[in-house]
Amino acid sequence: MAAAAREVGVSRSAANIWKNGTTVRRKDGTVKIVPPLEPLSLRPLSPRFLSEQERIQIADLASRGAGPTEIGKQLGRSPSTISRELRRNEHGSGQYRPFHAHSIAATRRRRPKPLKLSLNPQLRSYVTARLKERWSPQQISRALRGVHPDDPAMRIATGSIYLAIYRPGSGLLRKPDTSPLRTGRDHRRAHTRMIRAGRRFAQPMLSIHDRDFGPADRSVAGHWEGDLILGPHNRSAIGTLVERQTRYVKLLHLPAHTSAGLHEAVVRSFGHLPPGLRRSITWDQGTEMAKHLDIANDTGAKVYFCDAASPWQRGSNENTNGLLRQYFPKSTNLAVHSPGDLARVAHELNRRPRMTLGDRAPEDLFDRLLLSQNPPPLR
Repeated sequence: MAAAAREVGVSRSAANIWKNGTTVRRKDGTVKIVPPLEPLSLRPLSPRFLSEQERIQIADLASRGAGPTEIGKQLGRSPSTISRELRRNEHGSGQYRPFHAHSIAATRRRRPKPLKLSLNPQLRSYVTARLKERWSPQQISRALRGVHPDDPAMRIATGSIYLAIYRPGSGLLRKPDTSPLRTGRDHRRAHTRMIRAGRRFAQPMLSIHDRDFGPADRSVAGHWEGDLILGPHNRSAIGTLVERQTRYVKLLHLPAHTSAGLHEAVVRSFGHLPPGLRRSITWDQGTEMAKHLDIANDTGAKVYFCDAASPWQRGSNENTNGLLRQYFPKSTNLAVHSPGDLARVAHELNRRPRMTLGDRAPEDLFDRLLLSQNPPPLR
């Protein structure tokens, strides 16, 4: 009780009255009953913001010696959220006080705030230039840390870039009916779940569950994920192959996306690769893979199939297909793109730094793998 009274700046007797209530005897002999105060139930502005009650729990757990990871588990929050909260909202005394922390967090959150990009022309110029090169907001934010390591004014969070893009009137590369994002959206969209279906092929096929490595295991190079991106009415297509370890992209020119055409394109694409870089291909159960046994025999790469309607089992490829839609928008004829066009797009995409690769480019990592292996190519 004493600690709580000190925290809010009242006497211990006042705090006791607030908690338990009291009775007051007037001079005329009547008695007034003062009930205890009802606890405030303040709902946070959004579930992504910490509530006052959560901050009280953080203070309690931290005082017992719990670290950010343990506190995060107790509250159902990310450890980084807890670590950031303890660091940013620390009291001047060096302690974490929940009511003080909640107050300064609310002050920091007050709106409206001017966009950081509108206040810094140099930063705005850099962000705009990278968006024109089709970099993602995350790639831009991380690149700025390396380009301007000692200049906080030249830093911007990924979310702040998205906010500038989504905010009407921001003018950040935004024209009517267009967006600088690869998705072309001007708002966030929730993910949906897909329904599982049965197997597609009658002939022998290897399931993704037969692989000798798990979905998160990228320790060995040479394992690829593949798919098609399709044009209107599925009449045109581009094949995509992504190496799982380096995220290196190959694009396949498919004038007619038949199984024979895909077989020829995959064999041609893998022709210059050493065996150590063509170990396996994971694909979905599309009819274009009817010649999967021929692909496996001619390339030496095992072909595995995802469960039907389960694109998340090819996470690297699905992410890459999303990036490619910035170059090849939906509902456009993909047959108009030449092999040279596809090579140019793949080259540009492979030169982009990736956060998941420690801000290195897929091309750099893949070239190192090629130099480290020099067996004879396919015939």
